[in-house]
Amino acid sequence: MTDGTPGDLPTYRVATIPGDGVGPEVVAAARRVVDAAGGRFGFAVDWSEHVVGGAAIDAFGVAIRDEDLAACGAADAILLGAVGGPKWSDPSAAVRPEQALFALRGGLGLYANLRPVRVHPALVGSSPLRPELLAGVDMLIVRELTGGIYFGDRTEASAEPGARGSRTALDTLPYAEHEIERIVRLAFEQARTRRGAVTQVDKANVLATSRLWRRIADEIAGEYPDVRLSHQLVDSCAMLLVRRPADFDVIVTENLFGDILSDEAAVLAGSLGVLPSASLGSRRTEHGQFGLYEPIHGSAPDIAGRDIANPTGTILSAALLLRTSLGRADAAVAVEEAVARALDDGWRTADLADPADTIDGFVVVGTTAFATAVIEALAAAAGVAA
Repeated sequence: MTDGTPGDLPTYRVATIPGDGVGPEVVAAARRVVDAAGGRFGFAVDWSEHVVGGAAIDAFGVAIRDEDLAACGAADAILLGAVGGPKWSDPSAAVRPEQALFALRGGLGLYANLRPVRVHPALVGSSPLRPELLAGVDMLIVRELTGGIYFGDRTEASAEPGARGSRTALDTLPYAEHEIERIVRLAFEQARTRRGAVTQVDKANVLATSRLWRRIADEIAGEYPDVRLSHQLVDSCAMLLVRRPADFDVIVTENLFGDILSDEAAVLAGSLGVLPSASLGSRRTEHGQFGLYEPIHGSAPDIAGRDIANPTGTILSAALLLRTSLGRADAAVAVEEAVARALDDGWRTADLADPADTIDGFVVVGTTAFATAVIEALAAAAGVAA
């Protein structure tokens, strides 16, 4: 935060990475909502913008420049839209947009990805699950983010023309005790603020690393007698997420399993467009815990530039940013309540409603108009005009 002359508003520094596809649109929507919240609660945000991902490959030949990584690390927090798309999807390419994510996570020590999954009552009809299965769904998936198979040694298959029929490739899945301990401990701490239950997900019947995860979780559980620990094999967990999703409180798991399970759980809420996430490390700033915040959806290049992307997940990610990194729980709660109010009032983006259905009572709008509805709900709660 920067301090100006007496009477100036407290100002926070947030680095934005609009990225690719719909990323710039949803980030712009979230910025408008945060600025409106700042106007209501008496603070300002000094926004910086950085070209990262596919856009950076096109502009600079790399997924992220060193100077942009450094600038992101120097901010109070980072708000990310999305990176990637078919244009840069060749898995054999030497430079890919996803390398920027690995650089941000590894370079800034962001080892924990938190994905809250709740089903807003107004969106129950948008979920593919029966309404009775969604009652009480409120889970937090804690995914380890800087270890495991995504960061292990690998050997690519031979590209030589004569190698066909004998090609092999290798990916390794390493985990050190300290990597497991810090993420499991974070899960237990989170459970203490929720319903007091942790489910550790692994494949301990097959993988040595999973057996280490299970042993360490058991050891840490002894320090948290107020938290219940259970273990679940990943395939069984995937089934239970759609059969009994309300059974879960906090799920903690390794990088690959967390990547898959969190996307599966996102479907419960009705659309990938409505859920936020936070990637956190151990570093604390003057105001809170440094982190990177982003919606869980991808870049959706097929709808980019059409003002129809759902900005809800990005707006709620900005609320997490306000609470966790800027210490503004007041503004975070207000933003979350404003999103809920907009949904309750029938505002929907196209992914959550059928524009051809004229009798469902929904008002189908685009990215910009939905952000405006949230801003108006913020203002209405404060008793002022938007």
